[in-house]
Amino acid sequence: MQMIDTIDLPIDPKTEAPDFDEVIVNGKTIDSHSILQEMQYYPADTMEASRQQAAQSLVVRELLLQRAEAVSLNETDEELRISQLLEQEVELSSADEATCLRYYEANTEKFRTPVLIAASHILLGADPQDLEERASRKAQAEALIRTLRASPDKFAALAKQDSDCPSKELGGQLGQLDKGQTVPEFERHIFSLEPGLAERPIESRYGFHVVRIDQRVEGEQLPFEAVEEKIRDYLQERNYRRAVNQYIQLLAGDAEINGFEISGADSLLVQ
Repeated sequence: MQMIDTIDLPIDPKTEAPDFDEVIVNGKTIDSHSILQEMQYYPADTMEASRQQAAQSLVVRELLLQRAEAVSLNETDEELRISQLLEQEVELSSADEATCLRYYEANTEKFRTPVLIAASHILLGADPQDLEERASRKAQAEALIRTLRASPDKFAALAKQDSDCPSKELGGQLGQLDKGQTVPEFERHIFSLEPGLAERPIESRYGFHVVRIDQRVEGEQLPFEAVEEKIRDYLQERNYRRAVNQYIQLLAGDAEINGFEISGADSLLVQ
């Protein structure tokens, strides 16, 4: 079952469990205490949502273990028994070259090297909650852009004079930037800019930025041959998870489950 960060429950799992309904799978009871213990692996906004996810995990596990017993799989370790069952009863469909190529051609934007830029900026800091200050700083940024249009060579001097970023000591230079290195609202704009001075200030949580793109290197399309194996692994994993979910849904459809309604196949997660 999926292992994720634990959450702080209002009740210690070692103490008496809340008044959850028992869940019965083909006559086998999953008691409320077991559900409570499983809840630590399923954080959610509410205890009931966590309980639903935990109960589903235990129901799925029980369905698989019961099926493994029915087909005479006797491996002592339950995890290995489930793995053997899925290997035996769920077909792993392969993704041939033609299938991989179709996926590649339909998703070419996923297979490009990243755009790289080198940028400089002048940050005019402003408290996000201070609307008056932000309006003033925006006007100041617009004035700086007008000055720099007339005198581009003043960028470093103005950065050292006016910027609230430590990069002021480097003339405002931020160096080479990859996606994910800056805050999202700043990144959304700078990677769409062409080399040169940006026409308008860029607003972020920190204030307003006067930005100059010093260099831009466009991403290159990776050839199909370079990513074919990666695509094949992805498609086979995706197909396998779908097949496992469909298999579990079939088991659930043939089972008598009381106290819980299992969700659709697309939301069943089995490791």
